[in-house]
Amino acid sequence: MNKVILMGRLTRDPEMRQTPNGVAVCSFSIAVNRRFAKEGQQTADFLNCTAWRQQAEFICKYFQKGSMIAVVGSLQSRSWEESDGKKRYATDVVVDEVYFTGSRNESGTQGDGGFTAPQPRNDNAFGGGDIDSMGFQAIDGSEDDLPF
Repeated sequence: MNKVILMGRLTRDPEMRQTPNGVAVCSFSIAVNRRFAKEGQQTADFLNCTAWRQQAEFICKYFQKGSMIAVVGSLQSRSWEESDGKKRYATDVVVDEVYFTGSRNESGTQGDGGFTAPQPRNDNAFGGGDIDSMGFQAIDGSEDDLPF
């Protein structure tokens, strides 16, 4: 099984590219604090991540450098040979799922609609009653009036 779950902060703005076939791909890196560190010191690992298609577009739209992010994906190793003949290796996280973490201010995400709260509807299913600021409605009547 190859599954990784990480939560951290973006170390740079996500970079969006497209393959020759028009498939969106997003590259970014996150700093993940280590669980155990020496007293008074915080140590982080810097991990490269790649997201494809809708996940790529979502990340580039709603996240920026400094944003808190949680990703679920898998590790993928790759290797190549440099022009000087040296073999290079890299391990990336291929992102399958992405989540907002923390508050809007804490996460540093852009405020272009990603966090708008749903507005209470006035066309309630119970015919009358005021809807409070949280979207809840007082139900008048007995338990026989409930729709379930």
